[in-house]
Amino acid sequence: MNRLLAPVSSGIARVTGSALGPHQTAVIRVGFAGTWLLFLLREFPHRQELYGPDGPWSWALARRLTGDNGAFTALLWFRGQAWFEACYALALLSAVLLLLGWRTRTMSVLFMVGVLSLQNRSIFMGDGGDNVLHLMSIYLVFTRCGQVWSLDARRAARAAAARARGERRTDRTGPVLWAVLGAALVSVTLAGRFGGELLVPVLLWTAWAALGLWWAAGHYARSRELEFRTLLDVIANIVHNGALFVIMAEACLIYATAGWYKVQGSRWQDGTAVYYPLQLDSFSPWHSLADLMSASGTAVMLATYGTVIVQVAFPFTVFNRRVKNVLLAAMIAEHAVIAVVLGLPFFSLAMIATDAVFLPTPFLERLGGRAARARVRLLSRGVPKVPAPRAAEAEEDERARVGFTA
Repeated sequence: MNRLLAPVSSGIARVTGSALGPHQTAVIRVGFAGTWLLFLLREFPHRQELYGPDGPWSWALARRLTGDNGAFTALLWFRGQAWFEACYALALLSAVLLLLGWRTRTMSVLFMVGVLSLQNRSIFMGDGGDNVLHLMSIYLVFTRCGQVWSLDARRAARAAAARARGERRTDRTGPVLWAVLGAALVSVTLAGRFGGELLVPVLLWTAWAALGLWWAAGHYARSRELEFRTLLDVIANIVHNGALFVIMAEACLIYATAGWYKVQGSRWQDGTAVYYPLQLDSFSPWHSLADLMSASGTAVMLATYGTVIVQVAFPFTVFNRRVKNVLLAAMIAEHAVIAVVLGLPFFSLAMIATDAVFLPTPFLERLGGRAARARVRLLSRGVPKVPAPRAAEAEEDERARVGFTA
């Protein structure tokens, strides 16, 4: 009996004792925040036509649609140019700060608000990647995505070093940010701007209360209250690991449904499906490259069948590390080709960010180490050299400071 219960107890301890996949969730955070940021910057000159109050998809039409489907969008709370510009700026700012990993718990919520507000304002402005970004922005709220490769990780390392020296640091930014957002949330709720929507308001209020409770537990932690902080850590780990599992399941579901639907199509069955998108002007920014790829019938057939095989097979290979990594590399390469040849960069970036949840941890750790060393070399240009032992120590301190060893 003990032998049977040992794996179960070990699994429970692992799920509750730590937030799994810290590097994978960090890559997802950076990937989706970067994708959304690049999209907003590219469409900045056209933001009025896409999401503005006087755009082709008018304010009245959007109001009518969201009234029917109950979708959340803060852009319809007020009608005016100033409000629209403020919401767009908030979406940009939250994407930048989430990318950098500053106050990731708060920024993930604001990032979700920005994504939902703009996408639900004009539902026809997307290329498929917007659906993935829409879902992942919600899932990110439940993850502890700032454990590594973030300003939060650097701040946590500095706080730990200060505690080791017997110092006590007070976090003033967190309470001020929490109070400002709480006041805004109270104002919106009392004004009745949420309307009949329930899911997003409940999520926002829950996140706000959880952030306040988390800060209070950490700030006033003493010998007796440490048990309560430990309980909060366990709950946060369970929620994080559950959200990570949902993200992985979502990625498998996307590829499984896409692959099986392709199998039913006659063009995918005869191996010619890839040819037709290459002949569309709207999906051919590089006509010469598209013509080069479509000129070979064998290449078109291999690309068509290869796409179907990889998408159908991937969900069944996630537990086989070697095969999974091969198919993962093939899918990332496929999305890179789609970004260049078909002119769908944001769709490809969103799918690559989703694929990153399956990247092996040793690979991500090596990638992070190389990035840390490159950053150290870049910052050390023009700085007088120090003896070798001190240089090594400085490099290790720098890596810990930016969160790569957290």
